[in-house]
Amino acid sequence: MADELNPQAKQMADESMVRNLAAQAVAIWPQEEPLFRRYELPGDMRVLDAGCGTGEISSRLALLFPRASILGVDIVEGHLESARRQHAHIGERLRFENRNVFDLGLPDRSFDLVVCRHVIQAIPHPEHVIRELARVTRPGGRLHLIAEDYGMLKFPKRSLDPEDFWHDGPRGFGSATGTDLHVGRRAYSLLRAAGLCDITVDYVIVDTLRVPREVFAAILEAWRDGYAAAVAQHTRFSHEEVVAHFNGMVATIRDRDGYAVWFVPVVSGVIPPA
Repeated sequence: MADELNPQAKQMADESMVRNLAAQAVAIWPQEEPLFRRYELPGDMRVLDAGCGTGEISSRLALLFPRASILGVDIVEGHLESARRQHAHIGERLRFENRNVFDLGLPDRSFDLVVCRHVIQAIPHPEHVIRELARVTRPGGRLHLIAEDYGMLKFPKRSLDPEDFWHDGPRGFGSATGTDLHVGRRAYSLLRAAGLCDITVDYVIVDTLRVPREVFAAILEAWRDGYAAAVAQHTRFSHEEVVAHFNGMVATIRDRDGYAVWFVPVVSGVIPPA
């Protein structure tokens, strides 16, 4: 059952994921931080970072909200050990625990802000996870999601056409693993179905103008290194073709005359008053 609920377990635990999390934080946080400020939550709030990885965002939230208590949870113990080691200087108000987003084992209505970033596209049954996250959020509290959508990456054609890869690859991979790699476009409806209100949809724009090219390239390189074998296993693309597609996209990013963009949906909603 654990494998069924975490079909990307091998990729999530790979060293490439550590590189990916670090690069994504650098790319996304500058545009995401103002959204957290917009929520106008209490300064001494309790925050849950569900699927926290190595604590890249947990630590940033701790610095953004210096009176908040923050709990980061993940199922990859290696990531949690790294998070505890890297962010120990923040002190006891930032903690990391091994917990599963399908069954957190935490009390109802425990948190003022629940954050879940880069998770629901990687697991089956995202609606179950959203309901569990809503359960531990207090009435009037906020649920904040980054819901990736691999139909929202746009690259020009080089020797290979990335449109072919991003059209067929996520569909084949998602079908084989029971996941929805286009869940970003459904996140609004999923929050509605879970009973949330005051739902907002924003987009972080990761492109070659707003994000340093080497940071953007590092995200694609980490995806290539961590996922090429699995994508080849589950789609019509060979391993060599997957690597060639990623290398072509990285070349576009590093080309000073090239432009590429990844639109990252950020979807949030409020738990209605009891």
